[in-house]
Amino acid sequence: MLGETAMVAQCPTELIHGGCYLSLRSIAPHIAVNVKLEGFSVSGSIKVKPAIHMIRQLEAAGRLGPGSRLIESSSGNLGLALSMICAAKGYSFTCVSDPNISPLTARAIRAYGAELVVVRERDPSGGYLGTRIDLIKAMLDRDPRLLWINQYENPENVRAHYLTTASELLARFPRPDYVFVGAGTTGTLGGVSTALRERSPATRIVAVDSEGSVTFGRPAGKRHIPGLGTSRKPPISLRSSFDELLMIPESDTIAMCRRLAHDGVLLGGSSGTVLAGVKAHAPMIPADACVVAISPDLGERYLDTIYNDDWVRDHFPGLLPMAAAGPAAGVELSREPA
Repeated sequence: MLGETAMVAQCPTELIHGGCYLSLRSIAPHIAVNVKLEGFSVSGSIKVKPAIHMIRQLEAAGRLGPGSRLIESSSGNLGLALSMICAAKGYSFTCVSDPNISPLTARAIRAYGAELVVVRERDPSGGYLGTRIDLIKAMLDRDPRLLWINQYENPENVRAHYLTTASELLARFPRPDYVFVGAGTTGTLGGVSTALRERSPATRIVAVDSEGSVTFGRPAGKRHIPGLGTSRKPPISLRSSFDELLMIPESDTIAMCRRLAHDGVLLGGSSGTVLAGVKAHAPMIPADACVVAISPDLGERYLDTIYNDDWVRDHFPGLLPMAAAGPAAGVELSREPA
């Protein structure tokens, strides 16, 4: 906004912008969806918040110092955030990922000086998470100097979003009627849902996951878009609470991303999944409701995948002629008691 006081940061980790919202009426004409845009923070996604917080907690505990060597499993955004932070702090970092990582994200991780290891073998659930974790455990056995951050079990992943994302949301919308949150590691879902239950208990929390994810006990399936979903249930998922669960096909994610791009809004895969969830749930939302959706990332790093016609044809044959029409209606909805 013109006239706003400029910010001069002393370190890139200070460049967190948690107050950016975009009101969209193109998702459902009877409601304005307040999209919390996390992609304007440094490293380009919401993952910079838990990355900074988890590293600071390790530093406070005396577990990090000059020459420390960190390792983490990531489908992309957390790995990129950790690469940036470790570069700024002088730590060595190894990111263990898989073939679904965006090519642009992979190049950015390496640009920060981090090591990127890509596993190729799928785990028993059809994904790569189990394989990534098994590799990390083997590397830890070989090199005791490595320190695994372990976003899947680390309670500070949840705590980070309780302190930041949830507080930012409630400062702008103290009593939202609906909040839509994507489920990956469930750090965001856990932190936001905990704060909402405490400070706005009437809010309906809608968790959004990708079809093929096993996080909430649904059937495993092959997935191509990094971000949301898992092939192994994260232990911190037990810290989450929600009223509805939406399982979104990746075809709907792509259709939503491409539709919004034609409106001038370029969002990432996780964001497209969350907003496809809003569209699926819209018939149940009253016209005067206050609706907030958390958008984890922007779309530039998906130009080689979601926004690439050849990639879409290879992975989702027949989808392109349908994408302009927007997400389909066949989305699974389930409810969990508050």
